[in-house]
Amino acid sequence: MPNARITIDRDFTIADVPRRLFGSFVEHMGRCVYTGIYEPGHPQADERGFRRDVLELVREMGPTVVRYPGGNFVSGYRWEDGVGPVADRPVRIDGAWHTIETNAFGLHEFVDWARDAEVEIMEAINLGTRGVEEARALVEYANHPGGTYWSDMRRRNGAEDPFDIKLWCLGNELDGPWQIGHKTAAEYGRLAQETAKAMKLVDDSIELVAVGSSNRGMPTFGTWEHTVLTHAYDEVDYISMHAYYRELEGDAESFLAEAVEMDAFIDGVIATIDAVKAAGKHTKQVNISFDEWNVWDFDRYNNEEEAAIAAAGWREHPRLIEDTYNVTDAVVVGTFLNSLLRHGDRVHIANQAQLVNVIAPIRSEQGGPAWRQTSFWPFERMARLARGRILQLAVSASQIGTKQYGDVDSVDAAATFDEETGRVVLFVANRSLESANDLTVDLRGFGALRVVNAETLTIPDGGDRFTANLETTPDAVHMVPLAGAEVVDGAVRATLPALSWSVIELA
Repeated sequence: MPNARITIDRDFTIADVPRRLFGSFVEHMGRCVYTGIYEPGHPQADERGFRRDVLELVREMGPTVVRYPGGNFVSGYRWEDGVGPVADRPVRIDGAWHTIETNAFGLHEFVDWARDAEVEIMEAINLGTRGVEEARALVEYANHPGGTYWSDMRRRNGAEDPFDIKLWCLGNELDGPWQIGHKTAAEYGRLAQETAKAMKLVDDSIELVAVGSSNRGMPTFGTWEHTVLTHAYDEVDYISMHAYYRELEGDAESFLAEAVEMDAFIDGVIATIDAVKAAGKHTKQVNISFDEWNVWDFDRYNNEEEAAIAAAGWREHPRLIEDTYNVTDAVVVGTFLNSLLRHGDRVHIANQAQLVNVIAPIRSEQGGPAWRQTSFWPFERMARLARGRILQLAVSASQIGTKQYGDVDSVDAAATFDEETGRVVLFVANRSLESANDLTVDLRGFGALRVVNAETLTIPDGGDRFTANLETTPDAVHMVPLAGAEVVDGAVRATLPALSWSVIELA
């Protein structure tokens, strides 16, 4: 049987757990907004049209910050279209997703929804078709108390108090040729620098995220970040990362090891940030906002959905990339969360994309129910349990061979220690498709601990790794007890099921 040994020491820590690491994303794309979080007339809708059943699941899942309104959508978006009386708002075409945007849901609605959902707002601005003037106007509209053109317009539109949005994205994926307003690194770097200056002249308390590479495979990866930060290092606080992963041609072993690629991607961006910092003799530290990440079968979108949407013509909120997640996907999502947590000293913000319906942990049907997908569970557990300090791990594990990454550890892990409660929490994935894994975790410096709870997400009895989590069916996948986990002679001992992501709580 494969085995792994992990050593953790109370004194060897990485950083405090960044609470913004557990973020999500709401874009005007597919059914994320319309019939997702917002559906007037639904039996569960409140007087504002917010679906209460979806809100309850969002609160349960526990995202701390939500990025809005895009995504590719934002690069052609006029924020003014989404404020004021709904009856007066213009209907527009959205070129990013070939849809009709009614603008029935806009900034005020999102602010109200975010307050109900108990999440911080991460607002993205359009630097595709628009620029400095529109960005600073939006900050004034959202954050200035009153007595000026844009702030008084907000008050006339029903919001007497400022929205006080602190976190702003300076555009989206502008390195990508698919993006409306695609730019070179030099073009974007200068625009980001000047836009950031203007926005902070309106409100110097805000934090700004510059656009990084859309993925590690972009031909400009590395040089893009270097050029953008050479221009805008002093004006921005974060640079973004985006990455989506999927199983290729049944190569599950490589898919389960994709966190290795995520680790390398993060490390490469950190190296570039620090090179610019050193060369520019900067004293401040720019960090990372990994503000789009998930499992997504984007080949199916490119080959099937995109053509179908174009053939159907301009429609409001068509179904778009509504992937159904299985056990394998959920375990991979768990390893991504582990990777982000391990890098919490530099990755201070992360957003799983997206929140509802669109490659989402939460699904809903128009006029019907809402439910959790398999990927809901790792996010919910880590968002709730990862507290205090991130622990530095020493891992020795049996190896698994993969086509893409060679030999990788059979287990992937992260851990936290909350000094106030004395609680240690381990998040551990077994990447093996076939074999359970004997795990030993040596505990140093924590005093006497015992296992107070142990759970795992794995293949259900009688199921297989393709089992989906549709809660209306009997084969729904949930976290279940991890039997046999205990502390023996100062070490945690547990047997991890094949293909599993587990949480072990100690106190």
